[in-house]
Amino acid sequence: MATVGTCCLVGVICNRTLFIANLGDSRVVLGKKVGNTGVVAAIQLSAEHNANIESVRQELKELHPNDPQIVVLRHGVWRVKGVIQVSRSIGDVYLKDSQFNREPINPKFRLPEPFDMPLLSANPTIISHPIHPNDSFLIFASDGLWEHLTNEKAVEIVQSNPRAGSAKRLVKAALQEAARRREMRYSDLRKIDKKVRRHFHDDITVIVLFLNHDLISRGSVQEPPLSVRSALEY
Repeated sequence: MATVGTCCLVGVICNRTLFIANLGDSRVVLGKKVGNTGVVAAIQLSAEHNANIESVRQELKELHPNDPQIVVLRHGVWRVKGVIQVSRSIGDVYLKDSQFNREPINPKFRLPEPFDMPLLSANPTIISHPIHPNDSFLIFASDGLWEHLTNEKAVEIVQSNPRAGSAKRLVKAALQEAARRREMRYSDLRKIDKKVRRHFHDDITVIVLFLNHDLISRGSVQEPPLSVRSALEY
């Protein structure tokens, strides 16, 4: 249980404002209509907590100034202590409390030296986005999707097809790209057992939310007014 962890991505709409809480390397992308051109732009609303991002590595170094090995480059991938890519997560307590960094955890994941402060954080990043009439839809997805599709490609797929089945369509597009990179057919990739398939692509979870502005407007008045706060404020 000490090695089990997960990312989390939450969206809440209140008083015509979208609040996004992100923890880990999932991502939410907004599809926004550009005037009356028929074009829909892709706007990324969240930032991943992934050690491959330079700003995340800098944040880790500032939090752990006495640890020159807080981020390690292995096989072309930056990882926290050479073990995990995400810098924030729910769980993964073996990297948050030294007492869990021991047997029976696999030696290749255990750290050779004890640590006196958490290496990972469970604090989310929270952003707010005032909803505009041209905001069309939101794509919430785990990193498995974004490893294979750009923000622009994902928005294009949603915009150019019927609404029904949008999430499944995005998953299929990502799997097709994963198969192409491995020089194999999509149908053959689908035949591989899911446990083995993790060697070919990461898990993919997608939710597509189409914004109903009439409904948002009717729900914009709250009695009494709601107070939306981050746990970090307490």
